[in-house]
Amino acid sequence: MNMKIHILLGSKSDSAVGDKIINTLKQFDIEYKLDVASAHRTPDRVKSLVEESDADVFIGVAGLAAALPGSIAAHTTKPVVGVPVSGKVNLDSILSIVQMPPGIPVAAVGLDRGDNAALLAVEICALKDQKLAKQLEEYREKMRRKVTGD
Repeated sequence: MNMKIHILLGSKSDSAVGDKIINTLKQFDIEYKLDVASAHRTPDRVKSLVEESDADVFIGVAGLAAALPGSIAAHTTKPVVGVPVSGKVNLDSILSIVQMPPGIPVAAVGLDRGDNAALLAVEICALKDQKLAKQLEEYREKMRRKVTGD
């Protein structure tokens, strides 16, 4: 099965977090697409990217008001993972993603945790892809061995 993940960055300044996502996805040979679109400055672009996407899961990366993940979720019923980007005031981006209104959920990971967002998206895709599920098990085993020194 060929699962796909669509990453949207709120601005080019979020690219370091985007790189964490891409580096993690590459470990699983999962297809992804990356675009930059702002919920506030380019709302029509966000809408068209989401509506025209063939992705199975979306990842939205944004700081400050961090409306992008919620904006993505408003235009799809597919899973959306939000990544808050750190800044001078960190609570704003976290709360914007976590405090979604009823009926429009967004999964949230920690500040700048693009790696965890990618893993969560892979886990969602692995529900329908046994090869991906096996790769996740192997990934977790490697993590365990790294911790225990085996």
